[in-house]
Amino acid sequence: MVEKAAEFIRSKTDGGYEIGIICGSGLGGLCDSVENPIYVNYSDIPNFPVSTAPGHIGRFVFGTLGNKKVICMQGRIHYYEGYSPESVVMPVRVMKLLGVKKLIVTNAAGGINENFNVGDIMMITDHINFTGVNPLVGKNDARFGVRFPDMSFAYSPSLRKTACECANKMGITLREGVYIGCSGPSYETPAEIRAFRALGADAVGMSTVMEVIAANHCKMDVLGFSLVANKAAGMSNNRLTEQEVIDIGREKANVMQKLVRAVVGEM
Repeated sequence: MVEKAAEFIRSKTDGGYEIGIICGSGLGGLCDSVENPIYVNYSDIPNFPVSTAPGHIGRFVFGTLGNKKVICMQGRIHYYEGYSPESVVMPVRVMKLLGVKKLIVTNAAGGINENFNVGDIMMITDHINFTGVNPLVGKNDARFGVRFPDMSFAYSPSLRKTACECANKMGITLREGVYIGCSGPSYETPAEIRAFRALGADAVGMSTVMEVIAANHCKMDVLGFSLVANKAAGMSNNRLTEQEVIDIGREKANVMQKLVRAVVGEM
C-alpha cells in the first residue's frame, strides 16, 4: 500500500524532495509559503487515509521553501479518527520512499508548563508516548528500519541547535520542552494534567508521537514544534474547545511560518 501510494505521487511530481513538513491544527497556512506548489489530495491517492479533523485540508503540497525542495502535509492523520497506528504513520513512510531524510513536525498543543503562555512556540526536546499504542507493533518491515529502533535522540540535537540559532537571529522566543501524546479525542482532565506535569511533560496533544517513532524507525532526522494554543485543563477557568485551538493556530501561524522557513533554509 505504501509503495503504491508513493508510485502514484511520483507520477504527479518531479521528485528530489528531501525535507518533509507535517502541519498541525490551524497551521496549514505554513504551506502557503511553498513556491511552485503541486497539490495532491489524500483522497486521490490509492489506499491513503483521509484527514477528517477540523482545520486539516487533507493534501500534500510539493514545491520549494527556502530554496529547498519540500513535501508539506496540509493536515495529518490522527489515531482518534479511527485509523490504525499503521495508517497514522503511512504518510511518513510514503515520504521516506519519496526520498525525505529530514522531517519537521508541528502541532497545536495544550500548555502544561505553568511558565508557558498561549501563543508560545515550544521546540520539542523529547516526548512521552501516552497513547497506549505503538505504530511499530507487528511484523517489522526491514525496508524502513530495524526491529528495535533507538529513541535516545528522537528529536535531532543538530536540528534543534539550528532552530535555536534561527530563532535567536529572528528575535523569536523559543520555549523548549517535553511533549506528551494522548489518544484523544476527549481533552484531558485536570487530574491527568497534574499527573503529566509530575511526569515531566510541558505540553500535551493528540498527535506527533507516532509519526516521530515511525520517522526514527526510517532513520529520518526529526525537528518538532508545538504551538501552545491553550492552557491545559485545570490551569484556567475556561472550557477547552477545538475552535480555540484552530483560532490561535491561525493567529500565530505567521511566526511559525517564518521560523520554519528559516530553519529549512539552513537544513
